[in-house]
Amino acid sequence: MNQSMITKQTIDQSPADQNPSNQQPTKQQAYDDSHALAGFACVYQQNVVWGELDAFNHLNNVVYYRYAESARIDYLCKLGLFGSGEVMVLAQSSCTYLRPVHFPDCLQIGVRCKKLGTTSMVFEYCFYSEQQQAVVATAEVVVVSLDESGTRKQPWTQEQRQRVQDFEIHNFEIS
Repeated sequence: MNQSMITKQTIDQSPADQNPSNQQPTKQQAYDDSHALAGFACVYQQNVVWGELDAFNHLNNVVYYRYAESARIDYLCKLGLFGSGEVMVLAQSSCTYLRPVHFPDCLQIGVRCKKLGTTSMVFEYCFYSEQQQAVVATAEVVVVSLDESGTRKQPWTQEQRQRVQDFEIHNFEIS
């Protein structure tokens, strides 16, 4: 089956229905179709800038982290959780590069909450290339909520937790 021709019925099937051997799909398989961004409530558009290419004319690896940061800030702004006194720090980040990105291109970056902890939030990203019509990278980051002094972890308020739950269009882990 052509990956770009996957129907809504296939998307709505359980992972066991899509994978008869009951093996977990790889991260790349999970993002290979044209509906890769369907489960993301926030999709941020980012034009690739020529000056961000490396010596091989690929988008430099560090740029993905900048793009993820911009997408995360957009997500937090939509929830009213950025710029109004909240203090959050990045505790961990990782990126899996699946395909090289070239100029010109525009990336659609899906960002969503994967897990909402007591003081942390795990964000998941999907970088989709308009030029290639494919997912080119995936990423994950952990942010931690801090008090105003920035010295101690601070639990998310019930209001903040509710905003995330109301905004998201998929189920995610809450602890």
